[in-house]
Amino acid sequence: MRKVVLYHLMSLDGVAYEDGDWLADDGPQLVTYLGRVIESQDDVVMGRRTYDYWAGYWPKSDFEPFAGFINGTRKHVVTSTALTQEWANSTAVAASATDHVTALKRQPGRDIGIHGSIFLARTLLQAGLIDELRLVVAPAVVGHGTRVFEGETLQQWRLRDLERDTNGTLFLDYSRTA
Repeated sequence: MRKVVLYHLMSLDGVAYEDGDWLADDGPQLVTYLGRVIESQDDVVMGRRTYDYWAGYWPKSDFEPFAGFINGTRKHVVTSTALTQEWANSTAVAASATDHVTALKRQPGRDIGIHGSIFLARTLLQAGLIDELRLVVAPAVVGHGTRVFEGETLQQWRLRDLERDTNGTLFLDYSRTA
């Protein structure tokens, strides 16, 4: 069965989205780590807000390796309305996120990525459908903002790998234990 891999950037206090510039590290180690995360993925599931924002940005971006990956990869957009922006390889998914991801996991293929899409990530975490966490933790305390891990019930994860760059950014790989 395919794995669902959640990749997210966050602060030390768990903030994953806030309008400030708290993730100051975009160095080569971050790019290398991102490359390792996406090299095993051939599908991405995202929420509508992420799609609407990214569809206007990534087709014009030259930030590699992500631009080439996300523009060429199948994108499953969980939404109740038709997509209004064109973006190659994108499909609107009217089914529930949990039903769709459960069905995707059963299909042949490589890993399924979740990038961004905080509320979708929370839904899939609560349903037990995320198999691996790939977290980039910036050495910053933001204090306020939207967190991925909020309102969760207890879940156990096993640390598989840990890297640190010279700026103090952590790259953490976890697998679900049960």
